[in-house]
Amino acid sequence: MSINACAKIVHDADPDRFLAIMAAPVSARRVLFPLYAFNVEISRAPWVTKETMIAEMRVQWWRDALAEVAEGRGRRHEVVDALGEVLDAEGARLLDGCCEMRRWDIYTDPFEDEEHFDSYIEETSATLMWVAARALGSTEEAAVRKRGYAAGIANWLVAVPELASRNRIPLLDGRPEGLQGLARKALTALAEGKIDKAARPATLIGFQTRDILQQALDNPLRVGDGALGLSPIRKRLLLMKQSAFG
Repeated sequence: MSINACAKIVHDADPDRFLAIMAAPVSARRVLFPLYAFNVEISRAPWVTKETMIAEMRVQWWRDALAEVAEGRGRRHEVVDALGEVLDAEGARLLDGCCEMRRWDIYTDPFEDEEHFDSYIEETSATLMWVAARALGSTEEAAVRKRGYAAGIANWLVAVPELASRNRIPLLDGRPEGLQGLARKALTALAEGKIDKAARPATLIGFQTRDILQQALDNPLRVGDGALGLSPIRKRLLLMKQSAFG
């Protein structure tokens, strides 16, 4: 039942990722739904309250839960129960880094520099994709992480208007040239490296990545206008193609 609960969490909070996971083999869904339900929970933990101390406590709750999973223990929680079935100690340790990086979302400080920004995308997107691929048997960490980084940049560019409305400073360089440089960097990462067959279900999560990055490259003003994204028909066609051919 915890898998069903995780699927509902993803369905309600992240319909596009739900579609991508449903396009994966049934055996992979049992890995992907708990991980992306965790992602929903940890990504919204800093935002459910304006009290920074409470937000810190919510993030810490997930860090403690992952520590227990790493030790073979657990706490009664639908997502934690499901994570315990798919994570080993190393997987739990990697996700702890994701939790720690989410603390940036609690505050309104800008990123310190490009390294800080890249670390945020790496931990919150690339690491998550790698943990999923690793749990499915992949050994191509570098290639998977590059795809996870590119997907993270695409998702971040889509989220820029919402983040700005919440008094965050999401970009180091919000000029058109800066946005194009970021999109170009992510497209380069996307093209590098070849993933193995085991990783394909995990990388389906990024089925929209290339199109969104290309939109930002072609017309960076779409980022600030909140106009990045694909039509429902285009999404389904892309997902069918990538599910069938990789």
